[in-house]
Amino acid sequence: MKYKLYAQRIFSFKWEESVDFYQTQIGLPVRCIIDDAGWAEFDLGGAALAVERQEPGDDEAQELVGRFIGISIEVEDIESTYRELTAKGIDFLLPPEPQPGEGCWRTSRIRMAMS
Repeated sequence: MKYKLYAQRIFSFKWEESVDFYQTQIGLPVRCIIDDAGWAEFDLGGAALAVERQEPGDDEAQELVGRFIGISIEVEDIESTYRELTAKGIDFLLPPEPQPGEGCWRTSRIRMAMS
């Protein structure tokens, strides 16, 4: 049997805001948006980033929304991507910085506080 990661899901009470953030502000390509189902998928060149609407009164949703989700997304040029997104008002926790170790990769972190 062969397995492949399909999607990383993000749960949101503010689904429309979250979809707009990834589509318009970050600029991720849309795979699909299903308004009635509260489901959106963004193409990350393999697995999707999926945003799933949750209802505020749902007990299970209270456990899902707002929890930490670690997602690493590679871009061609982190410096220019950082400048472009910062100019759009995206809030970064820190600027791109080299990481310790053998490689020459750099990372940054976006603050995404949409519930």
